[in-house]
Amino acid sequence: ELDELGTEALPRQTPAPAWLPTAKGEEGDFCLRSSDCAAGLCCARHFWSKICKPVLREGQVCTRHRRKGTHGLEIFQRCQCAEGLSCRLQREHGPADASRLHTCQRH
Repeated sequence: ELDELGTEALPRQTPAPAWLPTAKGEEGDFCLRSSDCAAGLCCARHFWSKICKPVLREGQVCTRHRRKGTHGLEIFQRCQCAEGLSCRLQREHGPADASRLHTCQRH
């Protein structure tokens, strides 16, 4: 169909709301959920808001949650370990249970 100017009528696209981000969030950008963040990042609490933070790599300190639901109580959340890694008690040379530090380790 042609309009008065002889050009094709194109369907109008509704612009996205200004508050809706057009690209995935980078590290430090505000977010609501991990899908708002770019690859390799997750959405985690930082004080009383949530920002995109890096997914943890091998050897980095992670948080092991003993009870379901305790992750929401932290004001400085960490992302989960990257795929192929799990959060395990760090193996130390010395007495058992000398350190309660958990790190991301290969399965």
